[in-house]
Amino acid sequence: QVQLVESGGGLVQPGGSLRLSCAASGSTFRIAAMSWYRQAPGKERELVATITRAGGTTNYADSVAGRCTISRDNAKNTVDLQLNSLKPEDTAVYYCYVNTWGPAGHYWGKGTLVTVSS
Repeated sequence: QVQLVESGGGLVQPGGSLRLSCAASGSTFRIAAMSWYRQAPGKERELVATITRAGGTTNYADSVAGRCTISRDNAKNTVDLQLNSLKPEDTAVYYCYVNTWGPAGHYWGKGTLVTVSS
């Protein structure tokens, strides 16, 4: 079992920045890739960014590319998401998600709300 707890959400003005963090606990040695998803009101959950275990490969949704950086600290079992130049359409609940191996599985955090509004 892996438990995920997100933090760092809140209200930010358009153009502002926010840093989200996700702390993993439990069987963290099984964690492979770590990702952030988001779900805006009335929309389906979508992938925002993914980072491999070694951190050598990252992928971003087109909607956040160039404004977003995902990073992880395997020693601390954390994954962060730096969001810059925020837009109202970035308003969503952001979820931490991990893939595991041995056996293969996945886990979700409960989410943290980001609201971009003036």
